[in-house]
Amino acid sequence: MNQKQDTLITVLDAGSTKSVVLVAEVQDGVLRYRGHGIEQSQGMRKGVIANLDQAAEAINRSALAAERSAKACIETAVVAVGGTHVRGVNSRGGISLGSRMREITREEVKAAVDRARSVALPPDREVLHLLPQEFILDDQAGIQDPIGMVGNKLEVNLHLSTCSGGVTQSVVTCANRAGLEVQDVVFEGIASAEAVLSADERELGVCMADIGSSTTEIVVLFEGSIAHTAVLPIGGDHFTNDLAVGLHVTVEEAEYLKKTYGHCVVTAVPQLNEIEVGGDLAISGGQPARMVRQRFLAEILEPRARELFTMLRDNLRSGGVLEALGAGCVFTGGGANMSGLLDNAESLLRVPARIGYPVPLSRMPEELARPEMAAAIGTLLYTHRTEVRRASEEQGLRAKLKSIFAGSF
Repeated sequence: MNQKQDTLITVLDAGSTKSVVLVAEVQDGVLRYRGHGIEQSQGMRKGVIANLDQAAEAINRSALAAERSAKACIETAVVAVGGTHVRGVNSRGGISLGSRMREITREEVKAAVDRARSVALPPDREVLHLLPQEFILDDQAGIQDPIGMVGNKLEVNLHLSTCSGGVTQSVVTCANRAGLEVQDVVFEGIASAEAVLSADERELGVCMADIGSSTTEIVVLFEGSIAHTAVLPIGGDHFTNDLAVGLHVTVEEAEYLKKTYGHCVVTAVPQLNEIEVGGDLAISGGQPARMVRQRFLAEILEPRARELFTMLRDNLRSGGVLEALGAGCVFTGGGANMSGLLDNAESLLRVPARIGYPVPLSRMPEELARPEMAAAIGTLLYTHRTEVRRASEEQGLRAKLKSIFAGSF
C-alpha cells in the first residue's frame, strides 16, 4: 500500500442510503478506476447528518473497503455534499479599466468575479462554487474567456452555489473522524451533471435532476454554462414511505415492492394483475400474505411522481430557465430507475426525458455504471478536470514569469 498520494484521487459521497468511497488514479493524464467501498449509511436523516459517530463509522467502513479494493492507503478525499441547504443565486458585477483601452489579464478577470460575488449572504452561508456564466466586455456579451482581449469595462454574470456552513462542516468532521483529510467540497448536483451530460446537451440547454433518497438535486446548463441550481425536498424514500403507509407494510418490503412491481403510470399496469404482499415474514414484519391489485401500487406512486415534476416545473419557471431546455431533461440517481417516471416527466414538462448513466471510468466494474453512482463518479471527473485546469494555469504562469525574467537581462 505505498501508492503515491499525488497520483490518486479519492472521493466520498455520504448519502442518506449509502456511503460511497471511490478511488481512481491518474496515469499519463488518464483517469483510471482503482477501487471502491460502499456501505449502508447510518446517522443520516433527510440527507443531513443526525448522529456524527454513526455517520463517521459508516464512512470509515466504506473507506477501509476502498483501501482493500484499491490496494492503496487513502489519506485525503474530495467530498460531495447535497441536501436542501444548498441553494443557487445569480449575480452580476464588474470593473472599469479606466478611460484607455487595456488588455484583459487574469488579475482583471479575478477582480470582476470578486465584484460579482460580493452579494449579501446570511452569516451561516458559505459559497460552494463560483461559476462564471459569461463575460461582458464593453457591452459585448457571450464571451467565455476574455483574457487577452482589449476593452474599457469588464463585467461577469456569475452563478453562486451556496450552502449551510454548519451542515457542510458536519460532513467534513465526519470524514476527518473516519481518517480522511478533506481537500475540497463539491455540490452533488454539479458532480452528477459532469458524469451524465453530453456536450451537445450542455450547449442546447438541459435540466439534470439527480433523484436521491431524500432530495432531488437540479442543475440547468445552457450554452455550456450553469444557469440554475436548486434542491427539491422529494426523493425516492418518499415514494417508498407512501407505499408503506398505503399497503400497511414495512419500509423494507415497500422498497422491494416499489423496485419489483412499482409503476408511476396507472394505465400502464394491466387491470387484472395481482401481487402477493406480506409473504416474506423476514421483511414483512410478520404480516400474513395477502393479494393486492398491482394497479393499487401505481395509484399510490403516480400522484407522488406528479408532485415531484410539478415542483420541478415550478422551480424551473421561477428560475427563468423552463424555456431553455432545448435538449430536455436527464434524470439520474437511484430514484430515476422507477418505471414510468419518464412518462410523467415528459407529460408535465413537455420536453424529452432520458435516464442518465454515468460515464464509465477505465477499468471500472460494469455494475458501478448505474444512475445511483452518478454523484460519486462525477465528483471524480470534476476533481480531475479541476486539477488539470489548475496545472495548466500554473504552467502558463511559470512560462510568463520565465519570459519576463529572460527579457530583463
